[in-house]
Amino acid sequence: MSYEQLKLKNQLCHRLYMASNGITRHYRSHLDTLDLTYPQYVVMMALWEKDNITIAQLVELTAIDGGAMTLILKKMVTKTLIQIASDENDKRKKCIRLLPQGIALEEQAQHIPELIKCGFSNVDEKEISQLICLLDKILKHQ
Repeated sequence: MSYEQLKLKNQLCHRLYMASNGITRHYRSHLDTLDLTYPQYVVMMALWEKDNITIAQLVELTAIDGGAMTLILKKMVTKTLIQIASDENDKRKKCIRLLPQGIALEEQAQHIPELIKCGFSNVDEKEISQLICLLDKILKHQ
């Protein structure tokens, strides 16, 4: 028996999965020059936007699972990009602070978003904006 609703060609989730993997692969060559994985890059972007935040705030900003975040942060500490310290007001909370090497990396990374856009020359700015709006709409209900 063959159910039409079970065919891969009819699945939104599979298209999103393939697109996500393809975009992440596209980032890899650019991020290799910075010695960052894609999840580490996401963390760095969040910290460049707002430094000296708690791990809980970072998890909320990035939507990265707490367990995965712990592993990512440990790697970034060994690369001397960040420092993890107890919060001054609440010693139970841990704060993430960029170190000079992490701060300097922002300038080296500034060209990456444009390079990624150039890799999708068949999609114009309007379509990118529409896609962002649609994905935000989907994510709002999760």
